[in-house]
Order: sequence, then C-alpha cells, then structure tokens
Amino acid sequence: MEEIVSLCKRRGFIFQSSDVYGGLQGVYDYGPLGVELKNNLKAAWWREIVYERDDVEGLDASLLHHRLTLKHSGHEETFTDPMVDCRECKHRMRADHVVGGACDKCGSKNLTEARLFNLMLRTHLGPVDDGTNLAYLRPETAQGIFTNFKNVIDSTARKLPFGIAQIGKAFRNEVTPRNFIFRVREFEQMELEYFVAPGSDELWHEKWVEMRLAWWQRQGLSLENLQLQPQAKEELAHYAKATTDILYRFPFGFEELEGIANRTDFDLGSHSKEQASLNLCAKVALNADSTAILALQNLEKKEFVVPFVIEPSAGLDRGLLAILVEAYTKEELENGHRIVLKLKSHLAPIKAAVVPLARNNEKIVSKAKEIKQRLQRLGVGRFKYEDIGNVGKAYRRHDEIGTPLCITVDFDTFEGAEESVTVRYRDSMKQERIAVAAIEAFVRNYFLQEQG
Repeated sequence: MEEIVSLCKRRGFIFQSSDVYGGLQGVYDYGPLGVELKNNLKAAWWREIVYERDDVEGLDASLLHHRLTLKHSGHEETFTDPMVDCRECKHRMRADHVVGGACDKCGSKNLTEARLFNLMLRTHLGPVDDGTNLAYLRPETAQGIFTNFKNVIDSTARKLPFGIAQIGKAFRNEVTPRNFIFRVREFEQMELEYFVAPGSDELWHEKWVEMRLAWWQRQGLSLENLQLQPQAKEELAHYAKATTDILYRFPFGFEELEGIANRTDFDLGSHSKEQASLNLCAKVALNADSTAILALQNLEKKEFVVPFVIEPSAGLDRGLLAILVEAYTKEELENGHRIVLKLKSHLAPIKAAVVPLARNNEKIVSKAKEIKQRLQRLGVGRFKYEDIGNVGKAYRRHDEIGTPLCITVDFDTFEGAEESVTVRYRDSMKQERIAVAAIEAFVRNYFLQEQG
C-alpha cells in the first residue's frame, strides 16, 4: 500500500488536499494522471449503464439538499456511527473498530461510552444563520434521483422497469478516515436506481449482482480478488430489504467495493407521503385511499403503483484504488526490474506516448509532434509527446503509469519507400514497425479490440 501511495504522488495520480498547509485529513486531489484515470472509469460505467442499455436515463442532481429531503429519507435520524473517546489521549474512534477495549492510539482502556455521531455535513443557505435555513451536503447521490423521479417520468414517459443513473460527489463527516482514498470525507459515487414492479424485485436484485460483478472483472479486477457477501439482517440500512456487497481484496483485507441494495418502495413512499401531507405538489389520479405521489400507472391493471428500487451503488474512489492495486506489478528483468501498471487500455490515463529518439534532430522532433496531433484527433483519449531525451527512460516512465503503447520516431523512420515508426507494447515489451500512413488505423483498431 505504501508503494502505491508513493507512486500516486510521484507520478501525479493523487495528492493530499491542501498539502502545502499540512494536508486536510480524509480529502484528496486528483492530479494530471489521476483525473484521466478517474474520468475513464466514469466513462466506462456510464457507457455500460446508460449508453448500452435502453432502459436507463441519466441525471446530475445538486450537491445541496433541502433539509426535509434527508429528514424524510431517514438520514437525519439514522445516518450515524457509534463513537468512543479515549479519556487519556482524547483520541476518537468508531466503537466497532475498538479491539480489546483499548484505544488504538495509546492503548489505554479508559474509554467513554459509545455515542452516536451524525455523519452528514451541514451548512446554512443565505446571509443570516437564523436556524431556519439549514441544508445538507448530500451524503449519497440517491435522494436527488428519488426527488426527481416524477420530473424524469413526465419528461421521458418511461415504463417499468427502468433506471435513473448518476455519478457525483457525496460528503460524509467521517471521524476516522483511513486507508488512503478508501474511506474519505469527500468522494464520488456511481449510482443507479433501477425501478421495478413490486414482486419482481428479488429477481432483479440477483440479476444486478451478477451484472455488476461481471463489470468489475471487465475493468481488470480478477475474480480471485472479488467476493460476494450478503449483508446479515441486523447490518442492513434502514431502507433495505436485502443488500449484497461486492468485496475486493485490498492490501488491508477484503472491503466493500460496491453494494447492490433492494431499497423496496421506502424512498418513493416516504417522499410521497410527506409531500402529500405538506401539499408540496399536486397528486396524480390515484385510488381513493392512496397518498402516493411518486408512482407509476400500471395500464394493464389500471392502477398506480409505487415501484420497488434496486440500487447498485459503487464508490468511484474505491474502484480506482482497487484498479491501481490490481494493476500494480513488479517484474524482474535481465538488467534489473521494472514497475508496470497493467491497466486495461480503456482506463489508461495516457493511451500512447510518441517519443522522438533524438530531441535535437529537427526532422525527428517535427514528425513525432505531427503523429501525436494526428492521434489526438482520433478521440479515443489522451496522447502525449514524450521528450525526455532517453528512450529507455521514456519506456520505463510509461510502464509505470500504465501507458499501453509507446511510438518511437527514429532515424529509420525516414528510410525506405515509406515512413515507419517503432511501436512498443507495455505488457510484453515487444516491438514492431508500423507505417506512419497507417498509424491512425492501427491505434484505433488496437483500442477498439482492447475495449472488446
């Protein structure tokens, strides 16, 4: 884990936030390579969940939530962790992380009783804090989907089953952030709320568990490092009928990567009842004894139903960390060793580096820059002109950051009937000559094949 953290800072993947002021615990910034990797992982999820399905719409809801949203969702009352304090060193820790009744910092057993600590970050809207303008930074992306349910239905005319997907920031006031970007205070979620007819929820829950497990494997995580773990009844969130977690074997043990929850009709039902009682919006034409607003009409039965919800919810930062752990490889070579990130090509921050063999040769440099610009226009990701003056060092650098291809312009480029370059493959280190005129087609076909 220390090697990965070091690599992330050294090569520009992830930095401690506010590092120049000593750092802000539990908050991280993504550097030049980190933001590319993060965006590529988000794009892979969005492509799978939204673009490749015909039953999902996208959404981007606000980070700020009305207090009543999180009150009626149950978060104000239940979104808490039990905390204990050490009376000797004043260290605070989660009660379920205390081992042997002792402080994990100083070893003292002089601990307080457990107290509930609310994890939501609060703020106030407007110029005056008079107690009436309380709002929350959202602790999950789901509630923005539920409160926009009717808006999406009205604008898209969707029928069950269908989903609403969202990628975005969430905030939790973690008292004990830990394990690098695994548990932090500001993070991103990739979340889908998939609405189904009551009675079909258990079948859909099983389907989504299978689909999500397969997706993580396509991102490069090996099945031997993945586990499925159904949550025990006493561990379930207040809204859940059942939840299955996908666990990954991190250096610090198997931990949750994604949870697939059956949220039943809890959220839509709760918001419907509260909005009806507060007269915050007009009711749809329902049965006489119904108060549900966030409902769909079953045309066959001619009645309105509140859908059940299956929620695959993945932590983007945790996913990125798992991918780095899986990809990080140390290989022994005849002349030493190398570190290589064996990332899937669609996730690689840099798709290919174009390297001039001699940076003081104007003809070679000009051709390398031309090829880089031609490849950049393909629209498959970021390409880089790499001019560090030593082709061997360039190869090692790009092995370490996961670049799948290095394309070298050398003196042989201009020999023969047509111009050619050397293409080197990251994982095998094999090389071959490719015609410059065919380089776009070669690169485009390579990434299409790798993406599968």
